Formats: sequence, structure tokens, C-alpha cells
Amino acid sequence: MKSDFSYIIKTVRRSRRLRLAVHHDGRVVITKPYFLSKAAAEAFLRSKTEWVKAKLEHFKNMPAPLVRPHNRQDYLKHKEEARALVISRLEYFNRFYNFKYQRISIRDQKTRWGSCSRTGNLNFSYRLLELTPAAADYIIVHELCHLREMNHSVRFWGLVSKTVPDYERLRRELRGRIV
Repeated sequence: MKSDFSYIIKTVRRSRRLRLAVHHDGRVVITKPYFLSKAAAEAFLRSKTEWVKAKLEHFKNMPAPLVRPHNRQDYLKHKEEARALVISRLEYFNRFYNFKYQRISIRDQKTRWGSCSRTGNLNFSYRLLELTPAAADYIIVHELCHLREMNHSVRFWGLVSKTVPDYERLRRELRGRIV
């Protein structure tokens, strides 16, 4: 397919549907299930061309990523510092919520600031150290609140707003800013 932008088609065995992603660095990636043809993936991309162009233009106008690329040594050097920050802030905020959590992991995540598993494990990127204290607190509270609401419902955002009333501004500030 000839288009105004380059793209990559990845075939993923576990994938059950087509997925289209436009990254802040201009990469356009189509992920397709193994049973779907390349032609079907390209037809899907053609149907989304205007959306892709709009996203590419959006990212062109955004400031440079907030977090710079790191390597394994950076991760190992700062992992325990990040763990100390997360634990202290979790203890502080959990005084308001009193939620039970299991394990806390600090990871070298490339696409997420944090996550929460159904079993109550909380995972955070060590790159939280590079954020403003308010942004790091927002992410920690966000994952903490997922212990009660495993979704982004009105109830979930109500929980977040108890301790981070300006969460909407912080969320906008962080959107698309991890590399």
C-alpha cells in the first residue's frame, strides 16, 4: 500500500484483533493476528488514514517527551530510590483509602507509568523519579485506586479526586509522554 507515511505490520500469535498505534516519535504500527492477511491489515489502515494523519500532526506539535530514553544501568542505579519514593507515598495516601495491596514492583516499563493487577500487585516505572512530585503522586494514587475499582468509571475518578483534586490537569500533562 502506498501512503503518505511509513508503517510497520507486526504479526502476533496471541492477538485476536487488529490494532493500530501511532507513537509520539512518528512510528505507525499495525498489530495483526496471525490468521489475518497483510492485505486485510492494509485495508484497515487505509480506512483509518485520516485518523493516522491527524495523530501524526498532533504529535508533531507536542513538546519533546518528558522522559528521555534510559538504559539498563540507569534502571539498576535508580530502582531502589524509586521503590523508596513509591512506598513512602503509598503509605501516605493509603491513610486516606485503607486499601490492601500485595507486592510493589519497580520496573523498567517502556509504555506505562504504572499498573495494578487483579491480585493486588502494584507496578511502577522507575522513571517516576523524573516527574514532578504532583505527577508522581497522581500515578501512585491512580494505581492505588485501581485496587477498589479496576476500571476508569465515575466511581474510580471520584476515588482519585479525594486526594488528587487536579488529576485531570496532571493526566493531560502526562498523556503520551513516556518512552
